[in-house]
Amino acid sequence: MKTIKQKNLKMKKRLYSTAVILLFGIGISAQKTGSVKQEIKKDAKKVGTAVKDGAEWTGKTAEKGYDATKKGVKKATKWTKKTAKKGANAVDKTYQDTKADIKKD
Repeated sequence: MKTIKQKNLKMKKRLYSTAVILLFGIGISAQKTGSVKQEIKKDAKKVGTAVKDGAEWTGKTAEKGYDATKKGVKKATKWTKKTAKKGANAVDKTYQDTKADIKKD
């Protein structure tokens, strides 16, 4: 049978091996990801780019909306002008017809 010292020694070796592997893995992981400061800079840059793109999109959309509104107002003005002329002509024609009917009687 193995003595208690031999068992403890074997357990210590396993514990040290596990610790070395764990620390080695953490070290490699830390090298891959970079420092926290670098990650924050990258994230901030991405956010800045997204904000810039969003602002450009909003500007373009606002211009399109302005142009569409401007065209809509022009069309509405033309339509109103045509409709008003038609209405005035219809009223004038009705007036003339009524005036003619009164003269006949």
